[in-house]
Amino acid sequence: MQPPDLDRQRPSLHQSSLPWDVARELAHAVATPLRPRSVVLAEADGTTLAVPLVASAAVPPVDRSAMDGYAVRGPGPWRLVGTIRAGSGLAPELEDGQAYKIVTGAAVPTGTTAVLPDEEAIRSEDDVAGSAIPGRHIRRAGEECAAGEVLLPAGVVVDPSVLGLAATLGLNRLTVLPRPRVAAFVTGDELVHAGASGPGRVRDAIGPMVPGLVHRAGGCSSPAEVRHLEDSRQALVDALASADAELILVSGSSASGPADHLRSALAELGAELIVDGVACRPGHPQALARFEDGRLVLGLPGNPLAALTAFLTLGVAALRRLRGLGLPPLPICSVPGGLQSHPHSTRLVPVRVTAEGAVPVGHGGSAMLRGAAAADAFAVVPPGPSTAVAVRLLALDPGAGPWVG
Repeated sequence: MQPPDLDRQRPSLHQSSLPWDVARELAHAVATPLRPRSVVLAEADGTTLAVPLVASAAVPPVDRSAMDGYAVRGPGPWRLVGTIRAGSGLAPELEDGQAYKIVTGAAVPTGTTAVLPDEEAIRSEDDVAGSAIPGRHIRRAGEECAAGEVLLPAGVVVDPSVLGLAATLGLNRLTVLPRPRVAAFVTGDELVHAGASGPGRVRDAIGPMVPGLVHRAGGCSSPAEVRHLEDSRQALVDALASADAELILVSGSSASGPADHLRSALAELGAELIVDGVACRPGHPQALARFEDGRLVLGLPGNPLAALTAFLTLGVAALRRLRGLGLPPLPICSVPGGLQSHPHSTRLVPVRVTAEGAVPVGHGGSAMLRGAAAADAFAVVPPGPSTAVAVRLLALDPGAGPWVG
């Protein structure tokens, strides 16, 4: 996939904020999918299939019973000649008028014409009777798939059902694109990490958000991987240089104040600044850079809601590309009463998605998380002079599937 020709859509990559859609597409385009590797099934959840999932043998390999009951041959009544237990090998061939007691999943004897469920059987000491429709309650060999059949293409995200299917096929490992590793640095001498805010002190709200956001977006992170740094340029340089991750998040140092050292630290380390500001509200002072080794650095604003919108804008896009996934279009939803546009910036407004459409929940200031906590999505309100009566929806849960209001 070739990166889109985005240079035509703006005068300079470094001199002006990028339109929101352009920045999102660029963050996706500049990331490089991770290399495939073979992992055991227990480690594959949330990864992406790097190769198609192909059946090496028919499933099921033999005719099996779909019910607990009796494998019978011909019209009844039938004489009971034995029992087939779970894990038993193939029983001798049935003759007309004979039956075997059988459990769900067991291989039916050759010659079986139907399975009579327990609840429909009339049992005497040595015989069983009932209405057995020919072919009923038998899972035929190859019913689910034939040998060599392609069941899933490359690019499918591995979830529990995919893991179960792989096990059904007899696989112990899958070749996948792994979850990208994400490191996070939260800067700010004013931040406290326990208790409430106070004069000159602000409780860190971004650090607790990061692991969940990363996990839901398909990355690999944990609370232990969120580090808190002092407002020191050298501390940030050292942290960036040593970070062993495909995506590095830095919050609270992406603006242009005296304590904002991200851009100078990136310049010292020779990183290429890809996105330097995005024309959106909240979340304008976000940044994306790339080291020569391919590691990406995402600069998040220090205000919590602005940091959240930046992660959902650039971070999710980059993580999807690292995972080998495309950037899906955002679903469209009506807005009762409309939402006012900003003249020059995309507005990201917390909304609940209802049967009537997207309803703003309020409390959408850059330092507030109350609105986001009560919302399903951000309404993406394009810039312009008018009121938007239909918007696109950016899910607050980056792992959620698309929906239409």
